[in-house]
Amino acid sequence: MTWIVIRVDVEFDNSRLLFFRDLNRDSLNRARQIVDVLYEVLNTLSKAAGTQAHADNDVKRSEFYDYNILPLYQGGVHHAIMQLPEIKAAIAAVRNIEGIPFIEEFTKHAPHFDLFDWLQHCFRFQQGNVANQREHLILLLANVHIRRSNKPTNTSKLADGALDDLMKKFFKNYTEWCKFLEKKNSIRLPFSEPEAQQYKLLYIGLYLLIWGEAANLRFMPECLAYIFHHMAHDLHSMLMGATILSAGESFMPAYGGGPEAFLNDVVTPIYNVIQKEALKNQNGMTDYSTWRNYDDLNEFFWSPDCFQLGWPMDTKHDYFYVQSPEDTKSKKNKGSDKLKTDKRKENNDEEVQLKEDDESNVEEKKEQTWLGKTNFVEFRSFWHVFRSFDRMWAFLILSLQAMIIMACHDLESPLQMFDTPILEDIMSIFITSAVLKLVQAVLDIVFTWKARSTMDNTRTRKHTLKVVIAMIWTIMLPIFYSKTRRKYTCNSPNYGSWFGEWCYSSYMLVVAFYLMSNAVNMILFSVPAIGRYIETSNSRISSLLSWWTQPRLYVGRGMQESQYSLLKYSLFWILLLLSKLAFSYTFEIKPLIQPTREIMRIGISKYDWRELFPRVKNNAGAIAAIWAPVIMVYFMDTQIWYSIFCAVFGGLYGILHHLGEIRTLGMMRDRFQDLPLAFMNSLIPHPTKTDKHLNRKSFLKEMFQKVSERQMRNGLVKFTVVWNEIIKSFREEDLISNREVELMKMPLSSELLSGLVRWPVFLLAHQLPLALSIAKDFVGEDASLFKRIRRDVYMYITVQECYDSLKYILDILVVGDLERRVISGIVDEIEESIRRSTFVKDFNLSELLALHTKCIDLVELLVEGNEEHYTKVVKVLQDILEIVTTEMMRNGSRTVEAVSGYQQTDGCLKTYFDDVEPDPQLFASRHSIHFPLPDSDSINEKIKRFLLLLTVKDTAMDIPSNLDARMRLSFFATSLFMDIPRAPKVRNMLSFSVLTPHLMEEVKFSTKELHASDDNCSIDLYMKNIFPDDLVHFLERMGVENLEDLDPHGKEQLRDWASFRAQTLSRTVRGMMYYHKALKLQAFLDMAEDDDILQGYDAIERGNDTLSAQLDALADLKFTHVVSCQMFGTQKTSGDPQAQEILELMIRYPSLRVAYVEERDDPNDVTRKIYFSVLVKAVNGFDQEIYRVKLPGSPNIGEGKPENQNHAIIFTRGEALQAIDMNQDNYLEEAIKMRNLLQEFLPRLGKRPKILGLREHIFTGSVSCLAWFMSYQESSFVTIGQRLLANPLRIRFHYGHPDLFDRIFHLTRGGISKASKTINLSEDIFAGYNTTLRRGHITYHEYIQVGKGRDVSLNQISKFEAKVANGNSEQILSRDIYRLGRRFDFFRMLSCYFTTVGFYFSSLISVMGIYVFLYGQLYLVLSGLEKALLLEAKVHNIQSIETALASQSFIQLGLLTGLPMVMEIALEKGFLNALKDFVLMQLHFAAVFFTFSLGTKTHYFGRTILHGGAKYRPTGRKVVVFHASFTENYRLYSRSHFMKGFELLLLLIVHDIIRRAYKNHMTYVLITCAIWFLSLTWLFAPFLFNPSGFDWSKIVDDWKYWNKWIKQQGGIGIQQDKSWQSWWYDEQEHLRHSGWGSRLIEILLSLRFFIYQYGLVYHLDIAGTNKTVAVYVLSWVVIVMILILIKVVNVGRNYLSDNHQLSFRLFKASLFLSVIATIITLSYICRLSVTDLIVCCLAFLPTGWGLILVGQAFRPLIQGTVLWKFTRLFAQAYDYGMGVILFTPIACLAWLPIVETFQTQFLFNPAFSRRLQIKPILKSKKKHI
Repeated sequence: MTWIVIRVDVEFDNSRLLFFRDLNRDSLNRARQIVDVLYEVLNTLSKAAGTQAHADNDVKRSEFYDYNILPLYQGGVHHAIMQLPEIKAAIAAVRNIEGIPFIEEFTKHAPHFDLFDWLQHCFRFQQGNVANQREHLILLLANVHIRRSNKPTNTSKLADGALDDLMKKFFKNYTEWCKFLEKKNSIRLPFSEPEAQQYKLLYIGLYLLIWGEAANLRFMPECLAYIFHHMAHDLHSMLMGATILSAGESFMPAYGGGPEAFLNDVVTPIYNVIQKEALKNQNGMTDYSTWRNYDDLNEFFWSPDCFQLGWPMDTKHDYFYVQSPEDTKSKKNKGSDKLKTDKRKENNDEEVQLKEDDESNVEEKKEQTWLGKTNFVEFRSFWHVFRSFDRMWAFLILSLQAMIIMACHDLESPLQMFDTPILEDIMSIFITSAVLKLVQAVLDIVFTWKARSTMDNTRTRKHTLKVVIAMIWTIMLPIFYSKTRRKYTCNSPNYGSWFGEWCYSSYMLVVAFYLMSNAVNMILFSVPAIGRYIETSNSRISSLLSWWTQPRLYVGRGMQESQYSLLKYSLFWILLLLSKLAFSYTFEIKPLIQPTREIMRIGISKYDWRELFPRVKNNAGAIAAIWAPVIMVYFMDTQIWYSIFCAVFGGLYGILHHLGEIRTLGMMRDRFQDLPLAFMNSLIPHPTKTDKHLNRKSFLKEMFQKVSERQMRNGLVKFTVVWNEIIKSFREEDLISNREVELMKMPLSSELLSGLVRWPVFLLAHQLPLALSIAKDFVGEDASLFKRIRRDVYMYITVQECYDSLKYILDILVVGDLERRVISGIVDEIEESIRRSTFVKDFNLSELLALHTKCIDLVELLVEGNEEHYTKVVKVLQDILEIVTTEMMRNGSRTVEAVSGYQQTDGCLKTYFDDVEPDPQLFASRHSIHFPLPDSDSINEKIKRFLLLLTVKDTAMDIPSNLDARMRLSFFATSLFMDIPRAPKVRNMLSFSVLTPHLMEEVKFSTKELHASDDNCSIDLYMKNIFPDDLVHFLERMGVENLEDLDPHGKEQLRDWASFRAQTLSRTVRGMMYYHKALKLQAFLDMAEDDDILQGYDAIERGNDTLSAQLDALADLKFTHVVSCQMFGTQKTSGDPQAQEILELMIRYPSLRVAYVEERDDPNDVTRKIYFSVLVKAVNGFDQEIYRVKLPGSPNIGEGKPENQNHAIIFTRGEALQAIDMNQDNYLEEAIKMRNLLQEFLPRLGKRPKILGLREHIFTGSVSCLAWFMSYQESSFVTIGQRLLANPLRIRFHYGHPDLFDRIFHLTRGGISKASKTINLSEDIFAGYNTTLRRGHITYHEYIQVGKGRDVSLNQISKFEAKVANGNSEQILSRDIYRLGRRFDFFRMLSCYFTTVGFYFSSLISVMGIYVFLYGQLYLVLSGLEKALLLEAKVHNIQSIETALASQSFIQLGLLTGLPMVMEIALEKGFLNALKDFVLMQLHFAAVFFTFSLGTKTHYFGRTILHGGAKYRPTGRKVVVFHASFTENYRLYSRSHFMKGFELLLLLIVHDIIRRAYKNHMTYVLITCAIWFLSLTWLFAPFLFNPSGFDWSKIVDDWKYWNKWIKQQGGIGIQQDKSWQSWWYDEQEHLRHSGWGSRLIEILLSLRFFIYQYGLVYHLDIAGTNKTVAVYVLSWVVIVMILILIKVVNVGRNYLSDNHQLSFRLFKASLFLSVIATIITLSYICRLSVTDLIVCCLAFLPTGWGLILVGQAFRPLIQGTVLWKFTRLFAQAYDYGMGVILFTPIACLAWLPIVETFQTQFLFNPAFSRRLQIKPILKSKKKHI
C-alpha cells in the first residue's frame, strides 16, 4: 500500500509536490487535483479569518517545520533572524528565477520555486542536500552582504561585490586548474548585472550541491573541479537556450534522469573505486605501490588525460579499473561491473539506454588495465630522507668535507683558504656533489618506477637526461682533478689592481662551468617574485625554465614568500649555520686531525683476536671507530642549534609582542587601571570607522591617541559588563566562591557615565586599614598626609569610596530632619577643614580606628536588616556621632554646639534649627532613621561592597585563589596589550563554525561511573581529592554542606561538575558554546544604549523577549557548532546511555547540532547497507531531524577521524571553521576575542592567511610530575615553537586543533585533513602541508588560547609518543613532504625538515650515534687496538690520542634541546621562576622522563619506516592515575626500551671489564656517564613513574600475574595481555608483512650481537694465546651443545613430566651432573676458570638474542618447522630472564617503606604543593587491586 502524506497550510507551498515525482503519473495527477481543491477552500477560509489569525497560525505551526538556522517556510518570516535585512536580501536573490529556462515545467504548482529547486530538477540532486546548501548559501550571502554594505538597510538587493567575493573564493582553485590544464573554464557570465548575479548564484549553488553530495570525493578537489567543469557547461547550455525540450518532455541531465541520479551515476562510480582500492590496503599491511589512495585518484585529474573520461564519465575507462594487472579474476569483476551498469540503466529513458548500450558494447572490446600510482610512489626506505631533502644533506656532506680539508691544511687564518692550492683542494667537494646528484637522479627513477604508467613522456625523458648528465659530471670532475691538480695558470695583476697574482687550474674552470647551472637558481631565490611568476605561468618560456628543476605538478607552484620574509628567515639560518659549522670545526673536526695522523703513523701488527681485516693499513678500523660517532654528532647537532636559536629568537619575539607582561596577580593589580582603555582599544568596535576599514590595533599608538570623554565612559561601562560576565562564568565553573565573586566584580551604576569607576574590591584589599594606620600616628601637614595616601592610587580610591559610601548610607538611613541637619553640618565642617588644609590640626586621627570599628558594626547591622536590632542601630549611630564630635574634633563641633544651645533655650533662640522640634537625644525618635533599609538591589549591593571595603584583609590580595582562574585572568589581561586587530561589530564580523569529531569517547560521567571502584579509585573520590576547592564552591552553589545532602537535581549537577573536570564531550561542548554566549553579549553591547547597559545584560535578556530573540538571531547568524557523533544513530537504536547524554547536551545548548551516520538495510537488497549523513537538533526534549543526505556507501574508508569530520562538514556554516578535538576546552574571556581573530582573514599587508594557529593552554598539568612535564613540553611547542615557525621561518603547518581554517578555501581544496589509510595517520598536519602546497599562508596568534588536555600517565604518554612517531615516519614516505622539501627554497627547506620529520630523524641519529660509539669502542677494546695505541701514546707522550678516544662526549649536548621550554617558562612566569621550575623538574627526574621518551620516539619512528605497522593507538583519557602491572609495562616497553637498555648495559660492562686492566676507570665512567644514565633510564623509568610501583602488596600481585602470563599458551581468541605467546606473535606483526629488503636489513642489524662472541672467546683463559679461527668455531660448538641440551630438556618435559615425574627428575639431574663434570674436567685439563664462565655468559647471551632475531626475520621460511618452535621457546626463556632481572631490584627496594614514600612524594609533588590529597586515592586503589 502506498501512503501519501499531504501537508496543507493557509498558503500552501506547492514545492512540497516534489515528493510525488517518484509516483506514477496517474497517482500524481489525482493528488494534485485534491490539493488544488483543498488549497482553494483553505485560502477562502483564511481570508475570512483575517491576516492576524493567519499570522498567529503560522507562528503556532512553525514548530512543526524542520529547519536548522533559517526557517524558510511560510510562517518562518516572523522569526527574528528572518527580519534581518541581510537575510532578506540573500533570500530575495536566491528566489529570483526571472528568465530561468524550463521554469514553466518546474513551477507549475510551486509558486515559491527558487534557484536551488531549479538546480535540483535539472541535475537530480537529493532533497536534503538542496535544503542544506540553500541555507548554506543564504547565510554566506548575508554575511558577505552586510560587510560590503556601508549602511544596512531594508533593501532586498545584494551589495555590490558581495557575489564577486564569493565567486573568487569558490572558483579560484577551479580557474587555476583550468589554466594549468590549458582548458577554458565553463563559467560564462552575461554582461547585464541582474542576469549576471543570477548566473553567479547558479554557479555557486551548483558547486555547493556537488560538494554537499560528493561524500568521500570531497578529499579529491580536482575531481570535483572536473565534475563541476562539465556540469557547469551543461548549465550554461541550458541558460543560453542550447537545450530545447519538445512538448511534454522533461529535462534530463547527461548522466541520467532517475531519482538521486547525481549520487548514483556520478559520485557512486568514483566512490566504488576509492573503496575497492582502500580494501586492498588491508589496514596498512600491503605495500603502497599496490593500491591507489585519495591522492593518486585525485592527481589523475592533474593531467589532460583526465578528459578521456568524457561526460558522462566512461566507467570502462582504466581509471575505474581497480584490480591489479596480475589479478586472474578480472573477468569476474568485469561481469560485476556490467551488472552494475545494467542496474543503473533501468532508471534512464529508453533512448538513452540504447545509446549507452552501444557505447558499452564498443568499450568492452578494450581490455582494461590498472593505471597504478600517480606521480608518486610511497616506498618504505630511509632513502626518502635524502631524496626529499637532498640539498640539505649535500650541504652538510660538502661542508664536512671542506672542513676536514681545511683542518688538514692547518689553517691559521680563514683567509688562507683562498690560497690556490688550498682552494683547489676545497673545490674537490664538487666531485662529491656530482656523485650526490647522480644518487639523487637514480633514486628519482627507482622511486617513481611504479608510477611510470601515469607519467608523461617529458618527465620520463627528464629523469633519464638527469642521470646521463650526472654521470658525465661524475666522470669528468675526478678526471680533471687528478690530471690538472697543482697545474696552474697565473695572471699578473695590473697596476693599481686590488688583487694580487691569482692562479687557477683547468679543474677550477670546469667547476666554474659546473656551477653555472646554479646561477639561475640563485637569481630566482634572491628575487622571489620572478620565481613565483615562472612557476605559475603557462607561457612557453616559463615552462622551459621550470622544466628542468621541478616536475610539472598542479600543487607546489609559486610558494615563494615576500622579499622581506625571505630576508628574515635567510638571516636566521645563515647565523645558525655559521654557528654550527664554526662549533663543529673548532670542537669536533680540528681536534681529531692530529690524533688521526698519529694513529695512521703507528704500526700495529699484533691483535688480541683474529683480526677481521688484517691487510687494512694505517689502522683504518681505529680511525673509523673514532670518527664515526663524531660524524653522527655532526649530522645531528643542527637540531640542537635550532633549539638554541629557537629559544633566543622565540623569546625575543615574545618580549617584543608583550607576552608575559602580566604574569602574576600583583602585576595585574598594578595594571588593572589600564585594562579598560586597552579593552576599549581592542575589544570594542570603533564608533566612527567602518568595520571594513578597521586597522590593526597598536597599543602604544592607541595610548597616545586622543580618546573622547564620551568614548572613554562608554568603554568603562562595557568593560564593567564584560568583566562581570567573566567573573560570573568563573563562578558557574566553580573556580571561585560567592565571596570571591563579591570581591572581584565591579559595580554597574550610572556613576560610570560620570567617569567614576568603582574598582573590584580585591584590588583595594587592606588599603583602608593601611591608610588608617598611616593617619593614626601621623604628625605633620595635611599635604604630606594626602601625598602619602595618594602615592598608592588604590589606597586613595579606597579612602575616597569609603567616605562617599558612608555619606550615602547615612543619607538614606537617617530620615529625621534634625538628625539629617546635624549630619550635614558635621560633613560640611569636615570638608571645610580639608579645604583649608587644617584637617590634621582640627581632628584627632588616633580615634579613626574606633570610628572604623563602629562603622563595621553599623554596616553589618544594615546588611542583616533585622527589625529587632533597631535599638542597636540607634546606639551605633549615637556612638559614631560621639566619636566624631567629641573625641575626634579637637575644637568640638559647631553643629552639635548649636543643637545643644537650641535645646537648652527651649527653642527661643533664632538658629539654623528653628523649624524642627527639639529632641532630648539624637536618633532616639522612632521616625529619625529608616531601618530596615529599602529592599533595593542597588542599595544592598553598595552596602555589601562598603562592608567588604571595611573588612577585607591581606588574604583578599590573593584572590582568586584558584590557580586556573589566576592564569586565565592574567593571560586575558596580557592579551589586551598585545598586537590584536580591532573588533568589528558582531553584525559585521566574519561568521564561523566549530566542528568536533566524536566516536565513542566519554560524554558525561554516569552516576554509576562516578562511584565505581572495581579496579581503581572511584572518579568522585579522585575529583574530591584533586579539586577540593572546586568541590567546596560547588556545594556552596548547590546550597548544601556535603554531597549526601544533594537532591536529584543536585546529583545531576554533580555529574556535570565531575565531567567538566575530565576530558569529556560535555566539557568541550560547554567550552565551545561560550562563543554563542560571547556573541550575544557583544551584540547586546553593540546594540544597546548606555541606559540599557546599566540595567544589566542578564536583566535585559530575561525581561525583553524581543531583544533576546534578536541577540540569538545574530549569534546564530555568526556561529554554528556541529558535533560529528558518528555512532549516535547506532547508540539510539541500541539504547546506549550516551545517546541520551548527547540529546541532553542539545537540549541544554539549543544552538548545538549533532551530525551522525545512519546505517540502514537496503529494502531492495538485504545483503546491502545504505548510509545517510543526518543532522539533528533538540526540539521539545527530542532530537529532530533537519537534513538527511544519502551517501554512496560507508564513509569510513580511510583514517577514522578525518572521515568523521568529512561527513559532517557539509552541515557547518560560515567563512571560517575551527576544528576542535574531544580533549579541548574554551573559556568565555577567550571567546570574547574571537571576532578580533577572525579579522586576521581579511586582506591586509602581505598574503591573506588560510589557517590561523592558536595558542593552547594545557589544563592537565597540575596532578603528577609526568603531567607537569608533558604540560611544559606541549606548552613550549604550542607557544615558542610555533611562534618561531610562523615568523620569521614562515613554515608553520597545522599541528592539530584548535586552528581556524578559511572554510571556503579548504572546502574547495580537499578539506581540513587528509584521510588515506596509514600514510595520513597524522591527518592534521597534512592539512597544513596541503594548504602550503596550494599557496596558502599560515599564521600563529598568541592573544587567544584554547584549553587542551593531555595524557597524564607514562603508558598513555608513551602510546601518544608512539602514535606521533608512527605518523612522522609515514610523513617521510609521503608525497607532501617530498614536494615541500624539493620545492621550498634552501632555507625554508631547512625549516621544514628540522621542525617536522627532522626532529625524529635527528633523535634516531643521536641514538644510533651512541650505538656506533659503543660498538666502535668495543671493537677497539676487543681487538686490542686501543690498548696498543694508548701504550704507544704513553711511550711517545702523545696526549691527543687519548683525547680522540673520548670524542663521543658531544653526544651529551642533547640536553640543550630543552632550552626553548626554559625560555617559554621565563616569558610566562619570569626568569627566577623559570630557573626554579627547571631545577625542580630535574629533582623530579625530568631528565629520566625525556630520555625515556627519546627511546619511544626513535624505536617506533625507525621501525615504522623500515617495516610499517603504523596504526592509531588509543591512549584513553582516564582521569585516574592508575598503577600499571609489571606485565603491562613489560609488554609495552620490552622491545622499545628494555632490550636496548640491556644491550647498552652489556656493552658498557664488557667494555669496562676488558678496558679496566690498562686505563683509569674513573675517566671512563665520566666519559660514558650519559650512556650509563640512558641505559638505566630505559630499563627502570616505567617502574619509577608507576604509581605505587614500590608497594609490596602490588609487587606480590604483579609477580603472580607475571608468572601466569609468561606460561599461558596463546591461541585464537586469547588476548596479548593474557598470554606471552599471543603478545609475542603480535609484537612481530610488523615483520609478517615486511618485504625481504627490510628483512635483510633486520638480519644485518642483528649480526651486531655476534661480535660479542667473536671478540670475547679470544680473551678466555682457556683459549690462551691461540688466535686461530678454531677458537671461534669451538665456541659455536659449545652454543650448539647448549641449544641441544635445552631442546632435550624441553622434549623430556613434554614426554615424561606428566606420567613419569621421577624419571624426568632423574633425567634432569643426570644432565646437570654431566654439565658440572664437564666444567670441572675442562678446568683441570684446559685451565677453564670461573672468569671464563662469566665471560662465556657475556659472550653467548647476545648471540642467543641475535639468533632469535634472525629466526624472526626468516619466519616465512621456517614457520611450521622445529626451528620456529625452538625460536619461540628460546625467546620465551629470554623474556622470562629479562623480566626476572628487572623485577629483582624493584622487589628489593619495595622492602624499604621509605622508597614507596619517596616515590609518591616526587611523583605527585605538584599535587602536594597545592595541598591536594593523593594518599586517599592510592589507598583506595590498594583496596581494590
